Amino acid sequence: MPETDRSETAPPERYSHGHHESVLRTHSWRTVQNSAGYLLPHLAAGQRVLDVGCGPGTITVDLAPRVAPGEVVGIDSEADVVEQAQALATDSGLRNVRFSVGDVYALDFPDDSFDVVHAHQVMQHLARPVDAMREMRRVLKPGGILAVRDVIYGSTSWYPALPALDLWLASMRAVMLGNGAFPDAGRSLKAWARHAGFHSIESSATMWCFATDAERDWWGSSWAERALESSFAAQAIETGVATLSDLQEISEGWRYWAADADGWLGMPHGEIIATK
Repeated sequence: MPETDRSETAPPERYSHGHHESVLRTHSWRTVQNSAGYLLPHLAAGQRVLDVGCGPGTITVDLAPRVAPGEVVGIDSEADVVEQAQALATDSGLRNVRFSVGDVYALDFPDDSFDVVHAHQVMQHLARPVDAMREMRRVLKPGGILAVRDVIYGSTSWYPALPALDLWLASMRAVMLGNGAFPDAGRSLKAWARHAGFHSIESSATMWCFATDAERDWWGSSWAERALESSFAAQAIETGVATLSDLQEISEGWRYWAADADGWLGMPHGEIIATK
């Protein structure tokens, strides 16, 4: 049986990462090229695009010139993050992109409003991903596409073998599961889309890879901070998933990994293009 929506008795949704500066720093690295390359062949001038769970808006803003003069709308549940995204758009001088606070389960748009609905690293945080996809399908025009990409945390791999990173992965997955989320969402996207009413679905997979000195320093330093300062840390301690000593070990492990010239990390992602 495929992973599907949580039951009504599941814990309420809670965002596992939070919005600490170290989290938004990693989110701001994302572009269409490094995080939505599978969508590129499907973009065309004049399309209207909805970016669900846009975060700080770097992917959203990157989509805008690719579909101009079409409009791109980014929504996120956090008002502060939406404000940051709008500032990025303003600074970029783009006039065909806008942002607002929104709810993926109750999108504030009429039926058949968009040519493309895009969601990156969103489904993994939802307790009801099929309901969310049904709502995204509702606002798609006939023939429009849903483009979704999510990580498969359980298949993340790294070198060298470090117990501290084993502890990180186990803790991250436990926190997410406790929040009613799906840490391996990328492998379930096709199944969820079918349950949501899509019949034409293209599946693919790509990987984030961090191996150069700069990549390791950026990713490792970010997670060394996130392990102690972000909402993940608070939730891990609050729920008994990890102790402060555990989190300190995780943080030190990331710094050790980042400093190792042989260090390598790969994070696989599942992707779908589903046509209405």
